[in-house]
Amino acid sequence: MADIDTINDELKLIIFKLGREEYGMDILRIQEIKRMMGITRVPATPSFIRGVINLRGSVLPVFDLRTRLGLVEGELTEAARIIVVLVNESIVGFIVDEVVEVTTINTSNVETANALSSGLSTEYISGIAKADNRLFIMLNPDAIVSNSQA
Repeated sequence: MADIDTINDELKLIIFKLGREEYGMDILRIQEIKRMMGITRVPATPSFIRGVINLRGSVLPVFDLRTRLGLVEGELTEAARIIVVLVNESIVGFIVDEVVEVTTINTSNVETANALSSGLSTEYISGIAKADNRLFIMLNPDAIVSNSQA
């Protein structure tokens, strides 16, 4: 699992929701979690780039993960958050509907994206984690950002 940092065969994941589905991301990539704030729209950017924010003097691009992943758009609620993530030596924000929890999962409970059916698009997925009768789609933030000119 090259995309995921492991310690003692365990992963520490932040779990968040987009719609009704739960997604996970390696906690070591997360810089902080912010409440929604004013986002300045930047002209001539793709629709999944919501705009930029000023975070303690640094200007960060903010991605709308729902739009980026091709999910149905939804209304932002009080539970919506911006997850500030380290991606390719840059810091970016990802808008999520709700941050649910931080959890630890044994790496033996993770299926790689390659193990999924070849009919599924796994471009932004690093794996599927199983825990307590739940499935978490683990996202690869590097792929989400690196293909952002599409």
